[in-house]
Amino acid sequence: MSTVWPLPVGPNPPIRAHRRGPTSGAKDHLEKSVSSVSTTVPEGTVDFASLGVAPRIVESLSARDISSPFPIQVATIPPALDGRDVCGRAPTGSGKTLAFGIPLIERVGKGRPGSPRALVLVPTRELATQISDELEMLAGKGQRIATFFGGVGFGNQLRALRQGVDIAVACPGRLADLIKQGHVRLDSVDFVVLDEADRMADMGFLPEVKRLLGACADKRQTLLFSATLDGDTDVIIKRYMDNPVRHAEAGADSDGVVAEHVFWNVERTERVDVTAQVIDRTGPTVVFCRTKRGADRVARQLGSRGIAAAAIHGDRSQNQRERALEDFRQGRAQAIVATDVAARGIHVDGVTCVIHFDPTDDPKDYVHRSGRTGRAGNAGTVLSLVHSDIRRDLIRQQRGLGRHIDIVAPDPSTLPAAPPFVAPPTQPKRAKSDSAAPGHKRRSGPAGRPHKNKSKGANAGGHKAGGAKGRGPKSGGSKPGSKPGGPKASGPKAGGRGQSAKAAAGQHSRSSDGGSRSGQRRAKAQGRGAATTRGSR
Repeated sequence: MSTVWPLPVGPNPPIRAHRRGPTSGAKDHLEKSVSSVSTTVPEGTVDFASLGVAPRIVESLSARDISSPFPIQVATIPPALDGRDVCGRAPTGSGKTLAFGIPLIERVGKGRPGSPRALVLVPTRELATQISDELEMLAGKGQRIATFFGGVGFGNQLRALRQGVDIAVACPGRLADLIKQGHVRLDSVDFVVLDEADRMADMGFLPEVKRLLGACADKRQTLLFSATLDGDTDVIIKRYMDNPVRHAEAGADSDGVVAEHVFWNVERTERVDVTAQVIDRTGPTVVFCRTKRGADRVARQLGSRGIAAAAIHGDRSQNQRERALEDFRQGRAQAIVATDVAARGIHVDGVTCVIHFDPTDDPKDYVHRSGRTGRAGNAGTVLSLVHSDIRRDLIRQQRGLGRHIDIVAPDPSTLPAAPPFVAPPTQPKRAKSDSAAPGHKRRSGPAGRPHKNKSKGANAGGHKAGGAKGRGPKSGGSKPGSKPGGPKASGPKAGGRGQSAKAAAGQHSRSSDGGSRSGQRRAKAQGRGAATTRGSR
């Protein structure tokens, strides 16, 4: 049974700073309160102020049109503000970030260089960025928040640590690397959040998470949020948390999303065509594939069918992943094609459909994938493309999730329709002209700016001269009639100091600067055979 912390009555209770838990007498009182409180909160009777949230944060939320808390926020914010450890089990998109973000912002102290006061551990880079952005909007003046994850250089992260960080939002692997290199200490961390703890365990981060928790201050407050509170997650709760308040939201045991689950009988060779039709019909869609190579291939195949799709997986750089997600958020891409590793990192509102292009064998992965739609109470569609090879296994998997399924023929017309996709206008290509745009550097030549006079040995275009220095003409352009971008073997570029392509072929001619020293040498060289071409090495 889920529990809801009793709402404060009268003036807001004082907040005890940096306590791992209340005194023993208070514990007895709190436990009795939890066991006797109703799990149902009448709609419209609770706001953030009544939960004990500071007026400044209430105003910040109101400015973003957030006034009514979600159930998990009602259940967990008051005990977290009072210093209790909290475990929350709730579906994705249910408001977990604010559930821990508000107490975190209110209670965190000031960090020192290389020594943060609060730590948020997450499984993916994208989730770290999303949480950091959310916390920045809640943060007070002078509160410093930084993200730490792999796939990018250390430079900016080390710079943030030197300047001092109050709240570190980190992936376990990168944080462990920074600790080993001596850049971070966690012994001052007295507020820890583990978000999507079950996913961190699934990805093999559990040993690292345990080491990181062991490096934090003994007297600390710990909040844990997860889709499940069993198995490896339960190990963390029992070992590293102190008599936590538990909250289990209705529906968190099943698929955790408000979505219709549809199963279509589609053979392998038909999947891309069906997927394209569904995306055209339903709008913003996340497509899940089993492998990175498969995600790239499906994204390309969708593109050839007129669907703007971008692939996201572990081999993509952080910039590529962020750019793909931003294109998706802004409507420049109709679909994201992702692997399971990226499933928890995609947090985009407005996803109307999830397609299991390659249905997963793992029930947990099915839940995590499906959680990209139906977020925050919005409707969504979860579609599995079922071919004959996996039919029996999928039926067994869905029974384990409490779902008896019908696998039917594909029919996109039965899915909710979205407005037609309109591609955003593209930037017109800049027309070529004889004059360079302001600030735009162009190579000199017949259509470009002439070279300015330079000292002897100056080398246009950066080419190393094959002969002695300073043998080119001091001024002037290329040989009349020569074309820029000609064969490289003919010598330096147009406007440079060598001979033209004709001269390299033995058809010698004097340069336009016939009185120059190099012109005299070329005149003497005529008749001795093929001329030596400088700069061709």
